[in-house]
Amino acid sequence: MQKTSVPVLTVDSLPGRNFQYLGCVTASSCLSKSFVQDLSSNLKNWTIGGELNQYRAMIDQSVALVMERIAEEAGKIGADMVLGFKLSTTSVSSGAAEVIGYGTAVKLEKQKSAAD
Repeated sequence: MQKTSVPVLTVDSLPGRNFQYLGCVTASSCLSKSFVQDLSSNLKNWTIGGELNQYRAMIDQSVALVMERIAEEAGKIGADMVLGFKLSTTSVSSGAAEVIGYGTAVKLEKQKSAAD
């Protein structure tokens, strides 16, 4: 995955900075595991328990994709950053999950210098 130049932040504002609000940006990712990986994870869940590493890796990958896509969408509309980033998840089927992200794209207003 490539790094993006549009920061995605969970904070709702930055003290001392003014923004032009450009609107809501959203992105989603829906990934699944193979039948064998799903069966393996379910077997672990039913027997010894513990962290299901294959699902954790799937969710981590989905979150990274969503953040990359949100930044991409914000960049397309000229945003400097995304504020108030939030995530939501849903289960679409056994062995698959959707991660949905949303936030507010903003353009920073220029700060006045002491000479102004």
